Amino acid sequence: MTDIQSTPTRVLDNGYIQLKTLANAGPRITHLSFSGKRNLFAELPDDKSDIPGYGEFRVVGGHRLWHAPEALPRTYIPDNDGLTTEDLPGGIRLKAPAQPGTSIAKTIEITLAPNQAAAKLIHTLRNDGLWAVELAPWALSMMRLDGVAILPQPREKTDVSGLLHNRILALWPYSSINDPRLKLRDDFILIHASASMPALKIGYYNTHGWLAYWVDGVLFRKTYDLHPGAVHVDGGCNAEVYCGDKFIELEALGPLTKLAPGASITLTETWELFDAIDQPFLSPEIQALLTAG
Repeated sequence: MTDIQSTPTRVLDNGYIQLKTLANAGPRITHLSFSGKRNLFAELPDDKSDIPGYGEFRVVGGHRLWHAPEALPRTYIPDNDGLTTEDLPGGIRLKAPAQPGTSIAKTIEITLAPNQAAAKLIHTLRNDGLWAVELAPWALSMMRLDGVAILPQPREKTDVSGLLHNRILALWPYSSINDPRLKLRDDFILIHASASMPALKIGYYNTHGWLAYWVDGVLFRKTYDLHPGAVHVDGGCNAEVYCGDKFIELEALGPLTKLAPGASITLTETWELFDAIDQPFLSPEIQALLTAG
């Protein structure tokens, strides 16, 4: 079994943005930063759980690919061995073998933009089993604490009369609507990433197709595919955020799909880093709040 703490890594760096991936486990991306700067991802090399019948699931930190809905033990099948890599122009392809028990094979293809702090990630789930499986692609980015997650809110009407609802908010059983880290606004939901409270998780259907996280003056935004009208897990969520005592997680979800044997489904994300807060997709009021801490 691969020792995650000492496993080799692959480095991608275009002079603007730097990513590091595990070379023989995962697929996992363990580092995200401006070139030469501090990692924005959480680093959790010692966190692990024993999954009966499958072995040790290692949290690691960083970015990973799962398939929803969440369930034990299926979601937490270890990915400690068997990864292969293929070099691409400006990037890399990370290919994992089919999982035992599910026969789902995971691939993440990463390509850096040539002249900016940005990257494109294509997440693929392929059904290598003998029967159809219903699932949704689920891309999770674990960020280090002490920043602010930014969730844009739907503002458009669902019908011209304005009589129908235009947003939902899903809360997990351990979450409190009165959690002081959670700031509900009409334009954005903000979550201040602190370890001082019990865990919090919320979800919703994000019509903007992006989530962001601000920490230490750096803004990370991940933009992803939208599938209006498709069925999504967890009451209709294509975006979820979990905040625990060691990390905050930005989660993008694709539509729930019945995947035939041999078929694949993808979820594409674009990652961008900004070193100034005055971005056009943030209102001046939010920019002022973030700058003030």
